[in-house]
Amino acid sequence: MIKILSTIFFVLCTASAVFAQSAITGIVTDSESGSPIPGANVQIKGTSTGVVTDFDGNYSISAESGQILVFTYLGFKPKEVIVSTMTTVNVSLESSTSELDEIVVVGYTEQKKSSVTSAVSEVKSKELTDVTTSDVSTMLQGKAAGVQVVQGSGQPGSLPSVRIRGLTSINGGTNPLWVLDGVIVHGTPNLNPNDVESISVLKDASATALYGSRGANGVVVVTTKQAKLDQNTLTITSRLGYSYFNNGNFETMNSQQLYDYYQSFGNQDNIPEGIDESVLANDFDWFENGTQTGVIQDHNLTFTGGNEKSKTFLSLGYYNETGTLKGYKYDRVSARLNHDYKIGERLTLKPKVAVNYNKRNNRQHSLYALYTYMPWDTPTDINGTIINPQDLESGQIWYGRDNANYLYNLQYNYSNSRELNLFSNMDLEYQILPDLKFISTNSVTFYYADGMTYTDPKSTSGLANNGQLYKYNTKRITNFTNQMLKYSKSMGAHRINALLGYEYQDYKYTSSGATGYGIVSGTTILDNAATPGAVSGTTNDSALQSVLFNADYGYDNRYLAQFSIRRDGASNFGKDNQYGTFYSGSLGWNIHNESFFKVKEINQLKLRASYGAVGNRPAALYPQYDLYSLQSTYNGLPAPSPYQYGNDDLAWEISYQTNIGLDSHFFDRASLSLEYYNKDTSDLLYYVILPSTSGYNGYYENIGGVVNTGFEANLSVDVFKENQSGFGWTITGNIGTNSNEVTELFEGEDIDRGTKLSRVGEDYNTWFMRKWLGVDSETGNPLWETVDPNTGERSETTDYNAATKQIVGSSTPDFYGGFSSMMLYKGFSLSANFNFSQGGQIYHSSRELYDADGAYPTYNQQVLQEGWSRWEEPGDIATHPQALYGGNNLSNKTSSRYLEDASYLRMRNIRLGYTFSQKWLSDLHMSNFEVYLTGDNLLTITDFSGTDPEVGIDGYASSQYPISKRIAFGLNLSF
Repeated sequence: MIKILSTIFFVLCTASAVFAQSAITGIVTDSESGSPIPGANVQIKGTSTGVVTDFDGNYSISAESGQILVFTYLGFKPKEVIVSTMTTVNVSLESSTSELDEIVVVGYTEQKKSSVTSAVSEVKSKELTDVTTSDVSTMLQGKAAGVQVVQGSGQPGSLPSVRIRGLTSINGGTNPLWVLDGVIVHGTPNLNPNDVESISVLKDASATALYGSRGANGVVVVTTKQAKLDQNTLTITSRLGYSYFNNGNFETMNSQQLYDYYQSFGNQDNIPEGIDESVLANDFDWFENGTQTGVIQDHNLTFTGGNEKSKTFLSLGYYNETGTLKGYKYDRVSARLNHDYKIGERLTLKPKVAVNYNKRNNRQHSLYALYTYMPWDTPTDINGTIINPQDLESGQIWYGRDNANYLYNLQYNYSNSRELNLFSNMDLEYQILPDLKFISTNSVTFYYADGMTYTDPKSTSGLANNGQLYKYNTKRITNFTNQMLKYSKSMGAHRINALLGYEYQDYKYTSSGATGYGIVSGTTILDNAATPGAVSGTTNDSALQSVLFNADYGYDNRYLAQFSIRRDGASNFGKDNQYGTFYSGSLGWNIHNESFFKVKEINQLKLRASYGAVGNRPAALYPQYDLYSLQSTYNGLPAPSPYQYGNDDLAWEISYQTNIGLDSHFFDRASLSLEYYNKDTSDLLYYVILPSTSGYNGYYENIGGVVNTGFEANLSVDVFKENQSGFGWTITGNIGTNSNEVTELFEGEDIDRGTKLSRVGEDYNTWFMRKWLGVDSETGNPLWETVDPNTGERSETTDYNAATKQIVGSSTPDFYGGFSSMMLYKGFSLSANFNFSQGGQIYHSSRELYDADGAYPTYNQQVLQEGWSRWEEPGDIATHPQALYGGNNLSNKTSSRYLEDASYLRMRNIRLGYTFSQKWLSDLHMSNFEVYLTGDNLLTITDFSGTDPEVGIDGYASSQYPISKRIAFGLNLSF
């Protein structure tokens, strides 16, 4: 009986204990943003029982009443909650001060910053939207180490060039890969910068290998904004600004200066009659006439709202900008909808739709004309009628060489274009098991553009064919799908994350164009043209499929390891090399978490290293095939002719990358990251030109290699942390170097690219031209250098054609980067951002026209810069030869004379804002109200004699549209 009673008692006690336990569910969120925290630990205090939140911050754990749940996540303060009778416990965690514990988007995954073993730079939305711009790539300038963002044009709607850790290809792609919300997109995505939550720049193989054949030039991952949990917010942002033409150090002559220039010619007898003091009667400023104060408008309406089941982010945007050159206007209307909808406990649908529509209206004044036209000419007669220089009345003179007044044609002729971009996603997540989920990303992007160029019969350019009308349209459709399994598990001190995926993308592009001649003035319909002209059209397509795998492991938040592998199959390789395999591995060590590490001043110290191979494909879509052109005709029929010789053995261009990094955080206020990298690219893709006797233009071949090495540093210091006084000051900065060297070329032979040279042992961006030696002080003649090919002896010559082409420098800068300052005080904020580049040389090609020593006497000329001088008499030590009407011994021909230092320091942006206090806003039912004044590009320090040292990534400066100075007033409202 006693045994029976004891057994019953034991069973009852056990049952009561079991029934006392209940399943606790909930969601863990960030108290500041309201967004869910994936990977947070939920543990019963004093036990080893615990779980990890899923991607949406959800958790489920069995616990008894009275037990304590401990919620922890690196970068956030721990929180304890006592279990009661409630079965739902939602927790908001407050972030801690540790910068290295933020969540970072790393390609296909998100990781805590302390767990990242790759070279990744992330820029948040607050740091991005300081500048006034219509595109996302400009926002990155100066904000990520190792990333060169060079704006080659200030025309509204233009895109800058982006290079990540140097140039790794010749005829393969050189631009980084852009990924938008998990979807690989074609080029830089055209989207509203206000929709961007963050941008991550992936720089080493450990971060980019999962993108395989498209990761060799780096990857830019753009994440758009999502709705915050239980936050229904309506936000209005509005900015109105003015832009001003930025002529930099460049100045052309006025009427008197040009007349004095003529008087300095050493061959006065060669000057045509009529160039006397009478020309001073007119001093027309073509530059002033063709420029204006541009107007910028940027307005956005955003709504975010949702609950645990449904979350919605909706935005509408309008951007309008008129150029600082008269006659150009850019408009964009954009909309985005990001929605998350949870069906049951396991399935979440994540549809996304974004669209933008752009228009460009172009009656732009000619920048070339503003600089070359003579101030002695005027565009209108005394009655204000625009002059046609080719139809002047008797006695009238037009001094300009081209005998053209661009305003005459501009009053009739114009062009315009339209562009539509549609991004659509149908994504979903399904939680198969607590530690395993299926993620499906599916996207279709659609691009359509059309345009028209109208040439009026009354214009001089329309006289020959009685007017002309050209119309074109292009269409591109890209399909993308990625099906992925993700596994995440924490077991005590061990943490493992893995993913396995399949990816497919295809692309199809078509375009057509037609020209009609003989039109009635004002018509824009091709059918109305009397004579059909040329018809053009093209179509091309490509496809790529891949399988990919990634795993990362962490032990006790001390030892970290990651491995990635991807196999790509591409349509633009022959059957012999259609597939390529790319991989990476990385290790990390959180030294500060070791028991032996006792340095209190150093809060975090992490060492990491990676190595891997990533690929690149040729820019051409069909390099493997023999191609024939059908553009020739014979007897009225198409006549095929050889064009490209195919190469079925063409192989992938592969970049083997090594990266070593050190991340630190010390004194609870400063962070420092240091990087060293080596990118060794082999099997460079190159288009080899064939002799005409072969019948082909050329073919693609793997010809050689190039190595890029460099150092990067990122520093952030909280000089003053925000405290009870309300004052805070943070300084950040980054710097990067890149050294480029060609290591191998086809048959070891140099490739002369005109003004640049590819040679083993030299920088790919090496300038190759005649070397300028200055001016002969006795004669005022130009001097160049000759090099004896046999002895190497160097000597001077005044014969341009006898001078030796040789290496004279490089367009690659020594280092580049940016720095910023942010001050906060009782609602006021003051920020300033700078970017800089040191070293490298710009070839200022426009000086061949504007600084020509008399070679182009009927073009206006550049005013000599400070420190420049013109030779006038024997014994003069001058920078410029004697000026002669018609030129001085070809002194203005291509040579190192026109190479200039490309160094500059630019204040990219300065911003002063004020945010009204919550106490005042609550009465107005507002959650935020900020007003601000901002300025872009207000200060540039450079010795470059042109308008703008940002001439483009290749270092050529012509009459490019300079980046404007801008001042804008804005406000941000939230309800």
